[in-house]
Amino acid sequence: MKPSESADGTKLVHVGRQPIFDAQGDVVAYELLFRGSMEAVAAGRQDTYATSTVMINAFTEFGIREVAGDRLCFINLTREFLSGELPLPFGPSQVVLEVLETVEMDDEVVAGITRLAEAGYRIALDDFVWGAGQERLFELASYVKLDLLDGDLTHLDEVVAAVRQHPNIQIVAERLETDEQLAIAERYGMELRQGYALSRPQVLTVASLSPSRLRRLELVTALSAPDADMPRIVEIIASDPALSLRVLRASNSVAAGHANRVSSVRQAVVMVGLKHIRQWAMLMVLDDVGGPAEEHMLGVLTRARLCENVAPWFGAAPDAAFMAGVITGVAGLLGISPAEMSDQFPLAPAVAAALTTGSGRLGQALAAVDSYERGELGTFDLAPQYMDAVRWSTRALDASNRLAAA
Repeated sequence: MKPSESADGTKLVHVGRQPIFDAQGDVVAYELLFRGSMEAVAAGRQDTYATSTVMINAFTEFGIREVAGDRLCFINLTREFLSGELPLPFGPSQVVLEVLETVEMDDEVVAGITRLAEAGYRIALDDFVWGAGQERLFELASYVKLDLLDGDLTHLDEVVAAVRQHPNIQIVAERLETDEQLAIAERYGMELRQGYALSRPQVLTVASLSPSRLRRLELVTALSAPDADMPRIVEIIASDPALSLRVLRASNSVAAGHANRVSSVRQAVVMVGLKHIRQWAMLMVLDDVGGPAEEHMLGVLTRARLCENVAPWFGAAPDAAFMAGVITGVAGLLGISPAEMSDQFPLAPAVAAALTTGSGRLGQALAAVDSYERGELGTFDLAPQYMDAVRWSTRALDASNRLAAA
């Protein structure tokens, strides 16, 4: 078990966010920042690890709506993401891609950024320095960030004048720490402002479960097949509660454009799309922070399968019951209420109602499972269904262990 994990396999994950203000003082965006340990990460891949971790935590641990509401999120990208070597697992609607000043502006990177801009992503040039090569991207950029603390201000007139020749670009004055720097931003009419003088970064923290490393690898393998097998992909995701929750949170980032809400893991997979599921899985393999204690995963899977087994007795949908079983089981591990957790997902009304108020046919199925787990046999003898659930969940974990030994 890793030092950051508790005995039940839960751990705390973090993401930093620093507000970006407009000239009127309103928050219009957040820059998302890595907050965590680099102890076990090789020096050559720390930047990529930090970027991957920020993406995973913001979109699949918290949910981007929880982190930023409807505001834009600025995310630092390393060369691998800008060139297309590593994919972006989210669409362009709520993100601004920051091109770090440390990235060499060669033809490969420029071509990759051009593809991203043509796909609709907004581009920001971070810590802009005239002559470093980033000016090649002026036609593609939506934002230029100028460091007013440690940046070279001797050529500020020329830099601002050059940027102003491109009306599509807004200037972000960053690292504002003094009244003098605020006055410079005002004097040059810089549209956006960021820095300690306005607001320090805030750190958001949540308890989380990590998906099984084996399940992530298995998912990448299944998604890499020429003809992806949707039932198999759904099966892999559904067999790992933490992986299911990440896919559900990822679906929340695209749910705004959909009239329908999800009532099963399969619907969440369809909403996110196999392309983005594949990309999230690849990032999670890069992230590779280990999995939760097996016995706790066994308990959550057993509960989910039991909910699925008894759902027909109450006229509830089995796949919705399985998903509700995962959510309630993980909520118990994390020490929060199912209602609190359900707020993080774009759930169908019937599923949300069952989790928040226990109402409806699905709520009745959950109540029956709760009673059985508390040792209250009540009207229904769930022993056969429970034994089936134990056998099923044990087989699922045994299959993973056999894969590990192969």
